[in-house]
Amino acid sequence: MKIDQIEIYHAALKLKQPFTTSLGSHNTADNVYVRIRTDEGVHGWGEGSPHARITGETIETCFAIGKLLSRQLIGKDPTALADNSALMDQVIYGNTIIKCALDTAMHDIAAKVQGVPLYKYLGGDIRKEIYTDYTVGVSSIEEMVENALKVKEAGFQIMKVKLGDGEAQDVERIKAIREAVGYDIKIRIDANQGWKVKEAIKALEELSPYNIQYCEEPINKRNYFRLKKVRNGSPIKIMADECLSDHYDAKKLIRGQHCDYFNIKLGKSSGLVKAQEIIKEAEKAGVEMQIGGFLESRLLFTANCHLAHTTDLVKYFDFDSPLFMEADPIIGGMQYQPDWEIKLPDTPGLGLEVDEGFLKNAPRVIIE
Repeated sequence: MKIDQIEIYHAALKLKQPFTTSLGSHNTADNVYVRIRTDEGVHGWGEGSPHARITGETIETCFAIGKLLSRQLIGKDPTALADNSALMDQVIYGNTIIKCALDTAMHDIAAKVQGVPLYKYLGGDIRKEIYTDYTVGVSSIEEMVENALKVKEAGFQIMKVKLGDGEAQDVERIKAIREAVGYDIKIRIDANQGWKVKEAIKALEELSPYNIQYCEEPINKRNYFRLKKVRNGSPIKIMADECLSDHYDAKKLIRGQHCDYFNIKLGKSSGLVKAQEIIKEAEKAGVEMQIGGFLESRLLFTANCHLAHTTDLVKYFDFDSPLFMEADPIIGGMQYQPDWEIKLPDTPGLGLEVDEGFLKNAPRVIIE
């Protein structure tokens, strides 16, 4: 089997409302969809959501580098997943978002060829229930309290609150939210690198009374070597996010005892090949993990869900991004249940397709 065509689409997905973190605000998810076709008629789907301030990518770079990588992948066996991941790294450094889209599409093909769902192809099995949280973006205290109440009223058992634009304000935000929603709902926080070291320790000490599950990436990712100081001074568990891209980062974080948990995102790891390597490192050290994402649709989050069923150490799930979008062009794939449990179809590969009507209006390039 050989790859004989790769299609790259610009999937512009309008959000229901602006999504704001300490790293910026978004009204639209400008994502890439990738369809890889083979000479035996099997095709696979992948997705990436470029984030200029985290991975250094935009929709324009994804198209440019996507064409470059696709020309190298044409003629290759799509089921040679590790080889193809290494090949993409040999062609160009970084560009993890577009590599993720291509890698995921090849995994979809590989599992389809075996006739099994992706989680089984990856060696997993469904032994647990997956419930997503829902994110409250950073804004005024009043607006965040209003949004937090909506999250609770919608029936979510867990909410993630974005912080990071000022320690004093952040403490007041969580205090007001906790007073409004009570203690029946779990709260986790994400500073998105927004605090300095001393500021982070002070904020986390003051946030401790509000029963916080953990804090994601409190300080700048380049200062990961100071994360241990934050961890040692914090009564709240610390989760590495932006400073964790691949298994090499995982090794550094484990050896330095810099964090309690890992947050894996396929867009940071270049896809499933390296995500599985992160999981191997975490399993050796007994590190619990979350799987999350950027602003991807149900396409990539279906891959996330398959990956989550490959290890018992993935215990936290941040799978809410598809709920932010006005339209859903994915047919099949993971499905949200009324209580926000997520279930997968028992069909080969990812178990999904993309609506051809949506694709017809999406800008695209075809590489053959």
